[in-house]
Amino acid sequence: MNLLSGTSELAAKLTERLGRVACVFEGQLRSEVPAVDALTRHVDRYRGKMLRPTLVVLSGWAVEEAAGQEVAATGPKLDTLAAVAEMIHMATLVHDDVLDEASMRRGGATVNSLRGNETAVMLGDFLIASSFHLCSTLGIPWLNAALGETTTQLCSGEILQLTHRGNMTLSESTYFEIIRLKTAVLSGACCGLAARIAGAPAAQVTALSRYGEAIGMAFQIQDDLLDLVGDEGIVGKTLGIDVQKGKLTLPIVIHLARADEVTRARTLEAIRTCDRRGLLALVNATGSLEAARSKATERAGSAKEHLVELGRGPAIELLSQIADATVSRTS
Repeated sequence: MNLLSGTSELAAKLTERLGRVACVFEGQLRSEVPAVDALTRHVDRYRGKMLRPTLVVLSGWAVEEAAGQEVAATGPKLDTLAAVAEMIHMATLVHDDVLDEASMRRGGATVNSLRGNETAVMLGDFLIASSFHLCSTLGIPWLNAALGETTTQLCSGEILQLTHRGNMTLSESTYFEIIRLKTAVLSGACCGLAARIAGAPAAQVTALSRYGEAIGMAFQIQDDLLDLVGDEGIVGKTLGIDVQKGKLTLPIVIHLARADEVTRARTLEAIRTCDRRGLLALVNATGSLEAARSKATERAGSAKEHLVELGRGPAIELLSQIADATVSRTS
C-alpha cells in the first residue's frame, strides 16, 4: 500500500514530515535498559505504512488549507500527536500477535515468537505508557483525556471480539461494532484530534473524525479479505489466523448468512480443520468475497464524502487518495 503515490510538492513535504515523526518516535522509545532498547528497535520496523501518522499530519494540513493558511503552521504538535498515535497502534499490534499466536509481522519474527508472551505483553504496555508520557509533554489536558478514551475503546473492541470467538452466528452489526472499536476509533481520533490542534471549527473536526473512522472500517475489512486471499510473502504477516482462532470476519459472516444447510456444514468443517483454501472456495462461490469488497469500497467512498466539508486542496486530495488506496492494497 503506497500512501504517497503522488509526486506533488506536498507529497514530498509529507515524506519529510514523516521522517521527523519517526525521529520523535525513536527518541521517545530509546531506553538506557539494553533489553528494552533492543526490543523497541526490533518493533521499530512495525511502522510500515505509517498510516496513522499520515492521517494526523494531512488532517492538520487540510484544516490549514481550508482556512487559507500555509500548511505546517502547527508542525511540532502534530509531529508529537502522530508519534503518540503510532505508539498506541504499535502496542495493539504487539498485543494482537500474542492473542493470535502469530509468528510473523512485516516479514519478520514477532516479539512473542522470539521472546515469549510475557515479554511481548510487557513491551505492549511499555509502548502505551510511553505514548501517554510523550503526549503529556504537550500540556493539553483535553488531548490526554481524548486519547485515554480512545485506548479504552480499542481494548473494549478486542474484548468484544474475544467474547465472540467461535460464534458461528455472529451478525454483521456486531462485526461492524467490533472493528469500529478495535480499529476505526484510532484512525478517527488521528484525524479529529489533529483537526482540533490545528484550530478547526467543530464541523470540520466532526467531518475529519468521521473520515478517519470510515477509513479505519475500510482498512479492517480489507485486512479480513487479505487473511483469506492474500499472499504471506506480500502481506508480510501470518495469514489464516482468523480462521484458526474462530474469529468470523466479514466475508465469512456474509457467507454463512447466505449459505444453505449443506454449504453451511461444509463451511463449519473447513473452519474447524483450518482449511483456508477450501473455505476460500466456499466463500467465493456465494459471492461473499465480492460483497465484502463492496462494503469496504462503500466505507472508502463515505470517507471521501466527509472531506467535502473542507473544500479542495492538495492535502485534501491526498486524503482522498488514501481512501482509495486503503481498499486496493495487497499488504
